[in-house]
Amino acid sequence: MGRKIAVIGGGAAGMTAAIRAAGCGAAVTIYEKNDRVGKKILSTGNGRCNFSNEVMDRHFFHGSGVSLAKTVLSQFDVAATKDFFSSLGMRIKDRDGYLYPASDQASTVLDLLRYELTRKQVRVHTGEAVQNLSYDEKKEKFIVDSQGRYDCCEAVILACGGCAAPNTGSSGDGFRLAKQFGHRIVTPVPALVALHCKERFYKQVAGVRCDAGLTLCVAGKPVCQERGELQLTDYGISGIPTFQISGYAARALQDGKPVQVKISFLPDFDEASCASFFASRLQKQGSDTMEVFLTGLVNKKINQLLLKLSGIRETERVAHVPPEAFQRLQKLYCGLETEIIGTNGFEKAQVSAGGVACDEVTACLMSKRQRGLYFAGEILDIDGLCGGYNLQWAWSSGAVAGMAAANG
Repeated sequence: MGRKIAVIGGGAAGMTAAIRAAGCGAAVTIYEKNDRVGKKILSTGNGRCNFSNEVMDRHFFHGSGVSLAKTVLSQFDVAATKDFFSSLGMRIKDRDGYLYPASDQASTVLDLLRYELTRKQVRVHTGEAVQNLSYDEKKEKFIVDSQGRYDCCEAVILACGGCAAPNTGSSGDGFRLAKQFGHRIVTPVPALVALHCKERFYKQVAGVRCDAGLTLCVAGKPVCQERGELQLTDYGISGIPTFQISGYAARALQDGKPVQVKISFLPDFDEASCASFFASRLQKQGSDTMEVFLTGLVNKKINQLLLKLSGIRETERVAHVPPEAFQRLQKLYCGLETEIIGTNGFEKAQVSAGGVACDEVTACLMSKRQRGLYFAGEILDIDGLCGGYNLQWAWSSGAVAGMAAANG
């Protein structure tokens, strides 16, 4: 029998780590505090599980470990992930590079991982939270205390997740255990999450979805841009483009910096082309009311809001609108500025940004502070964009940590 390994956390990264370690001959036990493993997987991709993406590089990841992510991904890449799941029996569907199980069911991914755990004879203790983790220098073994049960092992893989979606079990337990070995934790913040705005007008457009371009500005300087289907809520903005910039916004807010988002409701235009577009429209429809003039441009509720913010009545004739008011309206279509005052909490975030500082971890994800201690998944200060990147990080980091732990 090979090395005895404890995997703390039975999520995507933990199960992959356990399967790979057991495949190398290790005797593996998973400790999962939920009543079943892989609970969070079931909610990914709106229940369809976008498990990876054909377009994969370091630019889709954030945090202190971007370089580490590149190294780990090169050791277990998208092709290896596809081979892994294919070997478990899963047919794969490719939607413009976004990879899903052909069944369109996240439960397929979870079931196949569970079946493989059984085949590999991985012991799974559910309903057991690890209270304490220590290392006996004399015996050169870790001691795992799970609610009064004490087990010894040669290696431990911390795969407890971050702080996002605590109802699935991710409540930051792994950070407490990592701190016991002297690891520095980059304070987690919610990421892939909706943003709260200061302005009160959002209730007028709540429920509207539209194609939009977003520019995130921190302390007045542009930080990043995204485009996609924006969702307007009664408290601010949501949808995938919002999620993509939310980690930057949350970190800046935590640091006490002012955060602003510029929303372009005409993302195909810059300010010059927008002005030209409106001028051309004005020549053809100068005698119309503003309501008629704007019909067909974007969602009606957005037209009504931007008219109100510009100080223009819907019933006013286009030709009678003062030039300065018309210019204000044009600018709002190309760059409505909104102040970000917060995010939805961890309970509504898809991932958390932050975690174990990656400069304290080797290329094989072993702790530089404690030999035999490994990390996998969201517990590390690495988070990805929407599109299968966070699950790919889970598979890659789990596979690398599992094999390294098994081989010592």
